[in-house]
Amino acid sequence: MSTVSTPDLAAFPAVRPALRGLLERALDGERIGPDEAAVLADVQGAEHPALWAVAAAIRDRGHGPWVTYSPKVFIPLTNLCRDVCSYCTFAQDEDAVAAHTMGPDEVLQVCADGAAMGCKEALFCLGDRPEARWPGYRALLKRWGYSSTHAYLVDMCRRVIEETGLLPHPNAGVMSRRELAELREVAPSQGIMLETTAARLCGPGGPHEHAPDKKPATRLAMIRKAGELRIPFTSGILIGIGETTAERIDAIFALRDLHDRYGHIQEVIVQNFRSKPDTPMAEAGEPGLIDLMSACAITRIVMGPEMNIQAPPNLSADYGPLLVAGINDWGGISPLTPDFINPEAPWPELGQISRLCADAGYELRERLTIYPEYVHRDEWVSPAVRDHVRRMTDPAGYPTRVGAPA
Repeated sequence: MSTVSTPDLAAFPAVRPALRGLLERALDGERIGPDEAAVLADVQGAEHPALWAVAAAIRDRGHGPWVTYSPKVFIPLTNLCRDVCSYCTFAQDEDAVAAHTMGPDEVLQVCADGAAMGCKEALFCLGDRPEARWPGYRALLKRWGYSSTHAYLVDMCRRVIEETGLLPHPNAGVMSRRELAELREVAPSQGIMLETTAARLCGPGGPHEHAPDKKPATRLAMIRKAGELRIPFTSGILIGIGETTAERIDAIFALRDLHDRYGHIQEVIVQNFRSKPDTPMAEAGEPGLIDLMSACAITRIVMGPEMNIQAPPNLSADYGPLLVAGINDWGGISPLTPDFINPEAPWPELGQISRLCADAGYELRERLTIYPEYVHRDEWVSPAVRDHVRRMTDPAGYPTRVGAPA
């Protein structure tokens, strides 16, 4: 199976000398530093294909002919939240018709149905500490016997892994060290999107003005705690919410700095903003494909060949070109549940993705929510879930029971 060969930068005469030198050093295996971020932030016009080609070559060095995805069910445990983001339609007021908190039986039924369809991941997404804002929800938790959303989440992760065999992956907003540690005992991986390091977006008129849990310093502190606790961790950036290209690159370097220190960031997601009706950002422009491809490519060049770089395929009408911009993962794809964060964007059909990968010279491969690099390293997997994870995997850390794409 073929892969991208090392590009000849002489074939891209429009590339400026500063960028050409940076790309040549990246191809030679040199690490790009923050002092060169301005060069990456100023990529223009005909320079983009050279950037993508270099990123693809670097990707192939680290991952070869494989592109991965995680067969999952999406569990929106509750769509109540104490934050209000200007682009979000997931979070609801508790008296809204669409407000919903899944009960234990509902969670377990969805996971059991997913397991029967070959899913291996239960992605838990929920709002930040909704009990701090919504009294009716607090009362509901109390009736169910839980003191907090976190207590409910921990119990459901434990029951899901014990009763259905799926591996929980909580994306539960900002958490304390204690909460992260408790979840580590019932889930082999966790995550939170950094989104941006641009603190100004939390100011008046910004998309995070009314979302205290979106403060970059708060999120970076949580990602650091996850590293200290040796939790395989997923994070990423959200592009197109008002950040500059330089701020976007700054966020990538911030994630690299944390990974350099702790080695725990298993995946960096590059997610493109999608505007939604009935939100303050309904009329905001969305990033185009070239912008997204270059954000993926820059992420690959900064993070290096070994990092797993993901771009969600359901958020792009034409997602195939992302393969040649440095990504090696499509993220979670569900045969059962929609993307509740972006319900207007259905998952692509798995057979289509498999054929697209094959046409580009890659083979689509399943993975677990914990990446193979961490599966067989004892310090990264709690003894409470270690045996279950390893029963599901081969010596390389990939799933042993794989369903073929339709």
